[in-house]
Amino acid sequence: MQKRKLGNSGLDVSAIGLGCMGMSFGYGPPADKAQMIKLIHGAVDRGVTLFDTAEVYGPFINEELVGEALAPFAGKVTIATKFGFKLDPATGAQVGLDSRPEHIRAVAEASLKRLNVEAIDLFYQHRVDPAVPIEDVAGAVKQLIADGKVKHFGLSEAGAKTIRRAHAVQKVTALQSEYSLWTRGPEAEVLPLLEELGIGFVPYSPLGKGFLTGAMNETTTLVSGDFRNILPRFTPVARKANQALVDLLGRIGARKNATTAQIALAWLLAQKPWIVPIPGTTKLHRLEENLGAADVILTPGDLVEIDEAAAKITVQGTRYPDKLEQMTGL
Repeated sequence: MQKRKLGNSGLDVSAIGLGCMGMSFGYGPPADKAQMIKLIHGAVDRGVTLFDTAEVYGPFINEELVGEALAPFAGKVTIATKFGFKLDPATGAQVGLDSRPEHIRAVAEASLKRLNVEAIDLFYQHRVDPAVPIEDVAGAVKQLIADGKVKHFGLSEAGAKTIRRAHAVQKVTALQSEYSLWTRGPEAEVLPLLEELGIGFVPYSPLGKGFLTGAMNETTTLVSGDFRNILPRFTPVARKANQALVDLLGRIGARKNATTAQIALAWLLAQKPWIVPIPGTTKLHRLEENLGAADVILTPGDLVEIDEAAAKITVQGTRYPDKLEQMTGL
C-alpha cells in the first residue's frame, strides 16, 4: 500500500484508510465483533495504517472494537477518534454539542481507556460547537498534546475561517469532511486553505455512503436502523436521479478495468497528494476492492472527462435533513 503524508505534519499513513463506524453503528445492527476484528486485521495485513472511529459510534463500542483489534499493532498504525458531542448518560444518545475544554479532557481520558493506547494519534473535533470559541478548543487539545495524551489535532466539517483560527492556536494536522463526486462543497474554499496551511484532508463517505459503489438503485430496500433511511439523498426518487453519476463512474471503470467504487476513490486520490479517503466496509472483498483503487491511474484527460460529465449532473437531495446537519456525527 502506498503511503501519504497528511499535510506538513509528518504523519505518514496509508493512501487509503478504513472508516470503522459502520461496523458498530449507522447501518443497522452492529456486525459480529469477532468478524470485524478479523476484518481489521485483514486491513493491517494489506497495508492499511489509518483507522477511524469516534466515541459516538455505538456509542463507545466502536472505539472498544478498534482498540481491541489494533492492540497487537501498537506503534505501527494510526488511530483517529473524535470528541464534541454531548451524550445522554442514560441512553448514550446524542443530545447536543459539547466542546468545552473540560469535556474534551474527559472524552480524551475515556477514549484512551477504550482504545487501550497511551496517546490518541489523531483527535478530531467531530463538529464545530458554536457555543465554544474554536481557540478554546484548539487550546484544550494543545494542552493534551503537551501532556502526551494526544499526538495530532484534527477538525471535522469545519469551514475555512474556523480552520484558520484553530490552526493559529494549535496546528491542525487533518480535516475530515465529507467529499466525493457527489459532495464537492470543500472545493471552493476549504481545499485551497488546506493547501496553504499544509493540512491534510481525510474525506469520509468517499463512496457516497455506499451509493457510488453501484450496489444500490431506486428499488433497494434499506434495513431498519440504517440511517440512510432518513437522508433526503437516499429517497427512491433521488436515487433514481443520482444514478447518472454511478453510470458515469461505470463507463470510466469499464475502460480502466476497474469498478465504479475504485474510480470514485481514484478520483479523490488524484485531486491532491495529501488526500486520504477512509471508505468503510464490513466485508473483506469490499475492503480489497477499495484498496485496489490506489493502483488505478486516472490521466489528466480522464479527470477532465469526469469533471465535465459530472458538471452536467445535478445531484438530487441534501446530505442530511436540516435539523440533523449539525447534530448527525456521521
